[in-house]
Amino acid sequence: MQKPLAEVAQIMGCSELDLIFVETVVRHSKTSFATGMKILSSERRYGMFALYSFCRIVDDIADEEGSVELKQKQLQEWRDRIEHLYKGKTESSIGNVLLGCIHRFNLKKEDFLAIIDGMDMDVVTPIIAPDEKSLDLYCDRVASAVGRLAIRIFGDSSEAAEKVAYHLGRALQLTNILRDFEEDVGRGRLYFPKELLERFEISSIPEKCIYNPSIKEVCNIIACRAMDHFCKANNFMKQCDAKAIRPAKMMAITYHLLLRKQRALGWRKPFKRASLSIGEKIIVGIAGLMV
Repeated sequence: MQKPLAEVAQIMGCSELDLIFVETVVRHSKTSFATGMKILSSERRYGMFALYSFCRIVDDIADEEGSVELKQKQLQEWRDRIEHLYKGKTESSIGNVLLGCIHRFNLKKEDFLAIIDGMDMDVVTPIIAPDEKSLDLYCDRVASAVGRLAIRIFGDSSEAAEKVAYHLGRALQLTNILRDFEEDVGRGRLYFPKELLERFEISSIPEKCIYNPSIKEVCNIIACRAMDHFCKANNFMKQCDAKAIRPAKMMAITYHLLLRKQRALGWRKPFKRASLSIGEKIIVGIAGLMV
């Protein structure tokens, strides 16, 4: 049973308006994120809303129009806000809820800062054919760091849960890279590692590589890597608290299905981005409740 908003606000040490604000950010994003978080207790659900709001804001800074100098200034302002949060100081609704999360769920400052650093990697210069080490660092910052925070909000801070965040974060990010291939090229970005592109003699110029027939070989290798991370994440989930790990399992089921659908669609022009039908979303939801 969900708690009254006033009770949740008291537990989290914030106001009801703060909770309403972070939920509104999620609702306005028009994603299924809010629906997926319904299985959580009230305070954990609002904690995830606050984490989502933070990630949405810093991601928008990296993706929206603006000068590099302005974007870096805005990201630095968020680094400063995180530093202030860990000193107990906040001046925004998102910060108020995050402060409650930090105290209640023992969230680590370095994970928040890693997420901002990941956004900064997209700002300084468009990521084009990074080396393998840089790609892995990017995945850790923009995805696995989010996972490390989320898994603690879910209720498991064990070593096995950290491993789930490590592998599932990379699996999700690699899946997104494959699904967003054409969109990223349109932004002048190319997240495929240069070592793989060189192996198949593919240009690292985004608008050229997308037309190379051999790009499917690179995509298949990256898809296999994602599958391997899904498998390892699933193995570590077996060592975690069954109730706490349920949201992560639902996310894994959803993205594993998306990856399978994207592999079936392929990566040739005209590019088709994999998505789930309403029926598939219902099945995923039912499966999530049964795990």
